Amino acid sequence: MNKLPLHTRVTILKCLLQGTSIRGTAEIADVSKNTVSKLANQAGAACYAFHEENVRNVQASRVQCDEIWSFTYAKQKNVKTAKAAPAEAGDTWTWTAIDADSKLAISYLVGGRDGEYAIAFMDDLRSRLANRVQLTTDGHKAYLEAVEGAFGGDVDYAQLVKMYGEPAGKTAERKYSPAECTGIKKRRIEGDPDKEHVSTSYVERQNLTMRMHMRRFTRLTNGFSKKIENHANAVALHFMYYNFIRSHKSLNKLTPAMAAGITDRTWEVEDIVKLVDDMFNKPKKRGPYKKKGQQISN
Repeated sequence: MNKLPLHTRVTILKCLLQGTSIRGTAEIADVSKNTVSKLANQAGAACYAFHEENVRNVQASRVQCDEIWSFTYAKQKNVKTAKAAPAEAGDTWTWTAIDADSKLAISYLVGGRDGEYAIAFMDDLRSRLANRVQLTTDGHKAYLEAVEGAFGGDVDYAQLVKMYGEPAGKTAERKYSPAECTGIKKRRIEGDPDKEHVSTSYVERQNLTMRMHMRRFTRLTNGFSKKIENHANAVALHFMYYNFIRSHKSLNKLTPAMAAGITDRTWEVEDIVKLVDDMFNKPKKRGPYKKKGQQISN
């Protein structure tokens, strides 16, 4: 991979970050699909490692959490009849925690939607925060035990429960239309949350950003992930772009990482390439020169 010119690697990552498919990216960059996939996975692994080390001690006041659905290899209902389906095939959920002020994606996790993943997600979120926060989630029951285990009483926690009804009309397009939200309930769970700020609007908007910028999340296409590792790496690459490269109008064109005080500059895609080089393409140390039959003493 280190033999590819810098501009080619930058082109590949830029295409992927804007939602271009693997095949489309390969054609634009004039490389093979395997080359695109390899760089995407390496970049995702490097971005995940950077996030793990650097997104820590976050000063936040209001945090919103949500989960977004996708699937790996096959939809859950088709897994039993799918040919050679891997163990991770089926529903794949991405848990996300957003700082409502800086818009920083503090924590994310790819996996199932059960209590075990909820606990792991909340434990990770808690480990990245530097202070007590107001936390808002949807009404998913798995959050209750997970938040209690991670934060105890050191959180102002509320759930925003949305109620849905059938959309008006029964047209042929009905199955592609989302259910209509008919009302909401704000439910205090722990501490003293400010009801005016009990909201999941920002994290739900991030869900849309994910679907727009990652081909694997696009509905009704064949761009879904075939392996859970590829899916997780795509998510890590996206959040690196979202936090450190993509500027926000609501933040006066700062990136979330700048607004949160994690970095003092806007990153470029070239910086991601450097992370990849540092992790995967470091020059190997060469030992002392040795002629055939010659002994080398220390």
